[in-house]
Order: sequence, then C-alpha cells, then structure tokens
Amino acid sequence: MESALLGVVLDSSIVITAERRSLPVPNLVESIQAAYGEIEVSLSPITVAELVHGIYRARTPEAGQRRRAYIQELVNLVPLHPVTLETAYLVGQVEGEEAARGNVLPFNDLLIAAAAIEQGYAVLTENLRHFEKIPGLRVVKL
Repeated sequence: MESALLGVVLDSSIVITAERRSLPVPNLVESIQAAYGEIEVSLSPITVAELVHGIYRARTPEAGQRRRAYIQELVNLVPLHPVTLETAYLVGQVEGEEAARGNVLPFNDLLIAAAAIEQGYAVLTENLRHFEKIPGLRVVKL
C-alpha cells in the first residue's frame, strides 16, 4: 500500500493540457484535490520556465498573451518551491549516480523531481516515461 500523498509539484505537461482545454487555474487545482484529496499543490521554477518558453513559441500574439495570463494566474495561486542548495546537491547526486549506471535523465525533469523529493511530494505529470526513471520519486497522473 502506498503512503498518503502529501502534495504534488506540477510538471508543465499538466499545466499545458489545462490551458489548452481552457480550464481555469482554480479548477485545475480543484480537480487535483478531487483526485488526490486536500493535498498541497506547488510549482518548481523550472516548470514556470518551461511554461514561459511556450509564450515565446506561440504562433500568434493572442496565443502568447493567453499563455502569459494563464501562467500569471497560476503563479499567483500556486506556491513556488525555490531552488536551494539542497536541490543542487540532490540533482547532482541523482544525476551522478544514474550516469554511473549509464542512465541519462532529462535535466529539466530532474530539477522538477528534486523539488518534489525535497518536499516529500510526488510529481504530477503526463510525462510518465521521463519521471518514472528518477529513483526515489513518486509520480502520479491526473
């Protein structure tokens, strides 16, 4: 039996899907809590960076502005877990151990995972393939 879920760090894939479906940010958080209970929902600065990247890849100025507004609402509602010295050590350790085994992990995903591991949280993602390769990380899907 898995232990109770304390919280989740959002991967950009979850936010991108919600924004594309025009799901308001409060409804996104409510749907997460409906699925997993009254848990904490947080962001990694790397998730925000990946989302901001999407603003500048938008095909139209209107799409870019819609994305910018969604991200702003998200960061106003969902707390951001900072990258800390502990994060750096954790990333270096996991990346080094896995590299020694011949496993290459996507660096952005590793940073997001480290934020979750530090908090004792899971990563909420649609990108199970990458995140499930990170040892010590609980991965969940909405």
